[in-house]
Amino acid sequence: MNRIFLNLSIAIKSLLNFKLRTSLAILGVLLGTFSLIVVSNLTKSLTKRTIEESESFGKNLLIVRSGIVRKMGTSTRLLSEATTLKVEDGLAIMQGSKLINDISPSGNKPFPVRYKSTILKSVLCVGVTPNYENIRNFHVATGRFITEEDNKNVRKVAVIGEKVAERLFKDEDPINKYILIWRVPCQVIGVMEEKGIDISGVDQDNQIFLPLNTYLRRFINKDYINNISVQVVDEKAIPLAKKEIEDILRKRHKIKNSDDFTVIDLKDVMSLKTQAMSMIKTLGNISAILSFLIGGVGILSIMILIVNERRLEIGIRRAVGSRKRDIVYQFLIESSFISFIGGTIGVFISLISSFFIFKITNLPFTLSPFGFIVSFFASVLIGIIAGIYPSQKATKIQPVEVIRK
Repeated sequence: MNRIFLNLSIAIKSLLNFKLRTSLAILGVLLGTFSLIVVSNLTKSLTKRTIEESESFGKNLLIVRSGIVRKMGTSTRLLSEATTLKVEDGLAIMQGSKLINDISPSGNKPFPVRYKSTILKSVLCVGVTPNYENIRNFHVATGRFITEEDNKNVRKVAVIGEKVAERLFKDEDPINKYILIWRVPCQVIGVMEEKGIDISGVDQDNQIFLPLNTYLRRFINKDYINNISVQVVDEKAIPLAKKEIEDILRKRHKIKNSDDFTVIDLKDVMSLKTQAMSMIKTLGNISAILSFLIGGVGILSIMILIVNERRLEIGIRRAVGSRKRDIVYQFLIESSFISFIGGTIGVFISLISSFFIFKITNLPFTLSPFGFIVSFFASVLIGIIAGIYPSQKATKIQPVEVIRK
């Protein structure tokens, strides 16, 4: 143990003689450690956020959308609208497949909303059935949600989103107050919990929910809808349920060629985000590898320089009885010390940076054990590999030649 501390003391004194080169070598390892840990933490956090987003839409959910929808990057885009999707289609899906647990048809359209002198020019108003909040995992924070009686009796009631409540009522309690949606006065019966933006880019907190029959008869005076939320009995049954839904609707709509609807599996949409995250992770890992390589080259160069500068010391140590392995240990300790210092500083900086990144971006705070373990072993390995050649070079120094000079 005393010999290890002695070698370490010699290593520190030697490295301090080459402050700039030592700092650059440490910086390379630091950046590699930093990149690897931060990217690993971010990837794990984004994966967790993606899972949370997927689950927030509802469990085992399929969305039947009127018209043709295509995936564009990490989101979806409506390419063509259709007026053929009906409430009866939802009932047919429910009755026609044993894989369906429940369905909730809905329609939506933006309308201006007013309360006293406050006017919101465009708020997405969504006509829904009472089971919408359970299927879509979207519940009221205060008040109540729409009931079967509200829908059956075409009542003019509304459940407003958290942002709508804040913009219209500010500090005032909105429950039982009346708002004017387009030309229809509606009583506010509830305020939804905060939900955020969904995968299609819709701010779910800037919506108003109405009974579906009220929406169809009093607001648009049509019999078609935009969506049917379908809850499948089991996640494994989603692909088969999707096919059954498509077959049922094609038969009902008498489709022979192009569909007039799209069945969206949210898991597929989320997988696009996962692919994007994989790309970020790959680029981050490449950056980390390059940084480690630069750090390794830096350590190698400084160790070769140190060997050349300390030829006399090495010769004297060999002359008084030091073994070759003692010289090898000395230089491996020095190279490993550089990489260890760089890795340690990189860990602390990456932890602080991750904390601020998660704070600013409002991502879930997660730490990746994989990143820490790999970065630690990578730092140690870089130091050992970079020190092998210089240490071997040092053992070839002949004491007689050095002392003679």
